[in-house]
Amino acid sequence: MKLNELRDNPGANKKRMRVGRGPGSGKGKTAGRGIKGQKSRSGVAIKGYEGGQMPLYQRLPKRGFNKPNRKKFAVVNLGLIAKFIEAGKIDAKSAITEDVLVESGLVRRKLDGVRVLAKGDFDTKVTLEVTGASKSAVEAVEKAGGSLTVKTPAAAE
Repeated sequence: MKLNELRDNPGANKKRMRVGRGPGSGKGKTAGRGIKGQKSRSGVAIKGYEGGQMPLYQRLPKRGFNKPNRKKFAVVNLGLIAKFIEAGKIDAKSAITEDVLVESGLVRRKLDGVRVLAKGDFDTKVTLEVTGASKSAVEAVEKAGGSLTVKTPAAAE
């Protein structure tokens, strides 16, 4: 094989269609846009337009709203905390705070705080300090002989 023999595989390279370049091109004159009408002209914006009929998005009622000051919590399940303790990534003897969870890699970032949920098996005695927890998570930790304290999130300044 020589450099001058290098070629693309047949069909690997397709030239783009240049519209409006004469009758011989197959896409000359109107360039595939047909004759007259809104869509044949430039500067057309008719995404939700239904020919003058009231569009669907206007016929349906408005529903709900997004709370502008809502809190977004990082969610952690007890089963995952147990797994990280078994793997030795979290020390169960010292208090487990949100910062410890972030350092261990269990939580990527704290957001407005960390909320603990009760999914998974948990039977280790630990002291957890987080922003939020479900009732069943608190019960599960206390049943295992540990304690789970919920602190109020600090006001963002």
